[in-house]
Amino acid sequence: MEFLYEYGLFLAKTITFVVAIAIVLALVVSAGLKNKPAAQGNIKITKLNERFDEIQDELKSVITDDEVLKAQRKQKKQEEKAEKKRKKKKASTDTDDQEPPKRLYLLNFDGDIKASAVDHLREEITALLSIATEKDEVVVRLESGGGMVHSYGLASSQLARIRDKSIPLTVCVDKVAASGGYMMACVAQKICAAPFAVIGSIGVVAQLPNFHRLLKKNDVDFEMFTAGEYKRTLTMFGENTDKGREKFTEDLETTHTLFKTFVSTQRPVVDIDKVATGEVWFGSQAKEQQLVDELITSDDYITAQLGEAEIYELEYELKKSLPERLGLDVQHAIENSITRLFSRLNSSRFMQ
Repeated sequence: MEFLYEYGLFLAKTITFVVAIAIVLALVVSAGLKNKPAAQGNIKITKLNERFDEIQDELKSVITDDEVLKAQRKQKKQEEKAEKKRKKKKASTDTDDQEPPKRLYLLNFDGDIKASAVDHLREEITALLSIATEKDEVVVRLESGGGMVHSYGLASSQLARIRDKSIPLTVCVDKVAASGGYMMACVAQKICAAPFAVIGSIGVVAQLPNFHRLLKKNDVDFEMFTAGEYKRTLTMFGENTDKGREKFTEDLETTHTLFKTFVSTQRPVVDIDKVATGEVWFGSQAKEQQLVDELITSDDYITAQLGEAEIYELEYELKKSLPERLGLDVQHAIENSITRLFSRLNSSRFMQ
């Protein structure tokens, strides 16, 4: 028993040492990568029409009789061959009048407090704007409970690039588009939402703890030096004043006014004074308030167009070397843990 105890103790020490070394190395690599140029990425394009056809074929192969399935496949090949021949003949006779099929470009935006996904979104939009036309459509599947004003302002500006090119833009919300998320959504000509998606929260919030009394109790001085009367209005460690609180509240009201103006400009059908109270609505209620246009999930909206449009999903992917993955994974794990914590606190009132 003593041997097993000693062995277990040695093993625990060894594992602890190895893990500690790995974390230190990862942090060192991560710090070293900060001075290196950003990794180059590429746009991954998936044609969803083909993917849905493959899924359908897989299901048929399981639930359909072999003879029936064989006959269906033969008929499908004949139809595809006839369609190719028809298109080829049409192309040779009226090349000038031939119109390309409608294309639907699907983007995904899963927003955190910092709207970190905007880095990929801007690359995807730049790519599709080089080929998309006014006859096409861009669909953004958006999920976000909001976050930093400047970050979501940039994300909204990226979507505005599509609208400025007169390309139809649709935003689909399956779960939540609140605060900064709705700031992005309202840029679209059409907003679709699932019946129980959370919509709205057109308001501004800021909160911070203050440890001044705790520091004072323990005889700890906190000193802060600023140039400019309102460089810092409220602080976590110093003593806050009524004048500072008043100025901070004034800044929040100014930001709220800008938010309301933006929403009413992008979506004039909304009664902004009625909805800009910071409240949230579920999809069906949001439609009554004209915050959304249609109650439908993104899946139904996209699959309904499979027969009439070529549907392409765009995703920007970064190429990372092994050292980059080792270093950045640790850094991202810490950042994501903090971000998830704040996101959960921010969205807790939406839970049932």
